[in-house]
Amino acid sequence: MHPIEILERYWNHTSFRPLQEDIITSVLNGEDTFALLPTGGGKSVCFQIPAIIKEGICIVVSPLIALMKDQVNTLKQKGIKAIALTSGMSYADLDTQLDNCIYGNYKFLYLSPERLQQPIVQERIQQMKVNLIAVDEAHCISQWGNDFRPAYKNISILRNIHPHVNCIALTATAKHSIVEDIIKNLDFVAPKTFKASFVRPNIAYQVVHTDDKLFQLEHILKIHPGASIIYVRNRRATKDIHNYLEAKGFSSAFYHGGITNREKQDRLLQWRNGQKQIMVATTAFGMGIDKANVKTVIHYNLPESLESYYQEAGRAGRNGELAQAIILKQHIDEDHLHSQFLSALPSIKYIKKIYKKLNNYFQIAYGEGENSTHQFDFKNFCSAYQLKKNITYNALVLLDRNSVIALAQHFNFRTKIQFLTTNDGLFQYLENHLNLNILVKVLLRTYGGIFDYETKVNLNLVIQKANLSEKQAISQLQQLEKDGIISLQMANTDSEITFLKPREDDATINPISKVIKQQHQLKHQQVEAVLDYIKNDTVCKSQQLLRYFGEKGSKPCRLCSVCLLKNSNTKAINLNLSDSILHALQTEDLSSRQLLQMINCSEKELFQSLSELIEIKKIKITHANTYTLL
Repeated sequence: MHPIEILERYWNHTSFRPLQEDIITSVLNGEDTFALLPTGGGKSVCFQIPAIIKEGICIVVSPLIALMKDQVNTLKQKGIKAIALTSGMSYADLDTQLDNCIYGNYKFLYLSPERLQQPIVQERIQQMKVNLIAVDEAHCISQWGNDFRPAYKNISILRNIHPHVNCIALTATAKHSIVEDIIKNLDFVAPKTFKASFVRPNIAYQVVHTDDKLFQLEHILKIHPGASIIYVRNRRATKDIHNYLEAKGFSSAFYHGGITNREKQDRLLQWRNGQKQIMVATTAFGMGIDKANVKTVIHYNLPESLESYYQEAGRAGRNGELAQAIILKQHIDEDHLHSQFLSALPSIKYIKKIYKKLNNYFQIAYGEGENSTHQFDFKNFCSAYQLKKNITYNALVLLDRNSVIALAQHFNFRTKIQFLTTNDGLFQYLENHLNLNILVKVLLRTYGGIFDYETKVNLNLVIQKANLSEKQAISQLQQLEKDGIISLQMANTDSEITFLKPREDDATINPISKVIKQQHQLKHQQVEAVLDYIKNDTVCKSQQLLRYFGEKGSKPCRLCSVCLLKNSNTKAINLNLSDSILHALQTEDLSSRQLLQMINCSEKELFQSLSELIEIKKIKITHANTYTLL
């Protein structure tokens, strides 16, 4: 079949986006291919369509479990057979899934670079008829790339196992030097390179300086109605800002890594369908989520890098219509960015200390612990050793990124249950407690030995099968325990740690110390680039972003906060704004906040016009801090 026929059959599109067809043709011709497509450019189609056309299975290496699951689910919904080897999978399940890939006519096998290191995975891949190797988020290969992961360096294993299979590497953000590093590490032969422009001509990039972010947020959402994403720094802020917006009459939801899978699905569906206008989220939200009509993306806090900002901002305006990407900035934000991402960078000495404490915490002996998994209470860990949370968390992230541990952050109830009554006693009990029938049946059918011994129960799975809310399921389990029907042990944890290497203390950390120092240097460069971006009010914001990614020769966008101030019509705009202010003050004295609510302009533009009107003695400030006509 021709690529366009596959696109029409499975994706219901009649034409490709820019460069997609050229990339697909290159892959079908057996070329090693590099694709640099900005966020929203449709990268996954570039390897999925040729893999569907070619006989055999495509190996997709991706660092993001959530994105893997999302793509596998999407492919399954289209009737295309796909598997993801995610963390937490038992050896027996892994064995079965790999056999399915060999004998079950599957088209896609998604796995992490860490999973690729397992001998069983390598052995089975050798038996597969592989038609393509796809490396997603390929910038992770380069030590100077954003989110470098050493395990990515070993993807060349696939090329050794299947030397005649071509490879495609894909990323959304990478500088020229990083592109060269990726091509070298993947051992590309005569690569075909495709780079889409980073220009997003329909996005108005803006930096808004304000002393009152919540008010400014409300103002922006009123003058730019439509689907919106508000990115915040932490989980608590998602809920706080959601509550604030709801109190102000906006329709919003909040999303972060700590809510249950059901809550994630429900809230995402509500936002996608337009039932909720605004999604307040951490940066965990958005990857792989395709909603074309997002009107506004607002960063309530400064982004940690221009790479992440470009990707997150690029979730606006994918339908080609005018959209806003706005950063809200206070004077103290620069200090916060430094303290969160630079001051809290752990030294090698501190990382060694945390690694030892972690092993002691789980009582892992020297030389042991490899591939052991443990439930992890981060707050309790910090409390036990009197550790500062911010720098300790960053140390754990670095250990994760450098494949010493695997840190899985999720919300899950680790539950142990055993039935204490007999079969007859249980059914007599259920006759008088009909509301517990479904939950009990799900437990009995899912866990065979639950009468004989304490059984680990996946509560999320039980909740889904019983079609109960989390609150209902926990309440019913507690009733069963109270009535002596079951024994119940429930521990709430938001993290899980797997030790990927045996404990060797300093000897485990020494090999990665050079890489960590390079990552620290990169983080300093990224933070300084963000600060340069928000401070530079003379160069077009779009041009600043393009130059950062090595794209030169672009014209001013005429949409961003800098271009609007430089626009040749600025004097006319200021004159119209002054007229609007004078007209509003004819009936009553007003504060700057009230004027901003009444007039469609930015806070900076308003204060500039107010200053000019005061200077020419058209208005004055009253004792009540309002403005009045002279």
